[in-house]
Amino acid sequence: MALAKEPTPVSAKNGADQEAEYRAQTRVWLRLLACTTLIEGELRRRFREEFDFTMPRFDVLAQLDREPSGLVLGELPKRLMVSAGNLTPIVDRLVADGYITRTPSNLDRRVQIVCMTVEGRKTFRRMAKSHGAWLAELLADFPADRFDGLIGELDELKGAVRDALQKP
Repeated sequence: MALAKEPTPVSAKNGADQEAEYRAQTRVWLRLLACTTLIEGELRRRFREEFDFTMPRFDVLAQLDREPSGLVLGELPKRLMVSAGNLTPIVDRLVADGYITRTPSNLDRRVQIVCMTVEGRKTFRRMAKSHGAWLAELLADFPADRFDGLIGELDELKGAVRDALQKP
């Protein structure tokens, strides 16, 4: 009868060091979550009050603004990291309100192409300008000379998380 091997330790650190590292990682996660929650909550409130618009609708328009010739509808959920089922009512509402169009592809009628309308682009640009001003206001007390360093650190963190997700 073969004995099961002990799992290989993730780290050669002793128990106290490993526990401290876990606490630090948890604190980073909680700080990121708190910042995201605070900023997103305020942006949602302002979009609702000033434009009678939702952040998910704004996010769809932001993706389409980057693609003047439109996007295949199936690409939007990937870019927004949401399910197609969650996106469908948002797209339907944007079409009904005249901000975007949805048309079958000339190459494959099963494929839908979504494009921003002229009205959608004007509305989006107005909202994007406010969005930028709101973020500037919310982040005004953070030292401007530290943004580049923070962005670099967060890019490294994002890369480390992506690498960890790709490990077998």
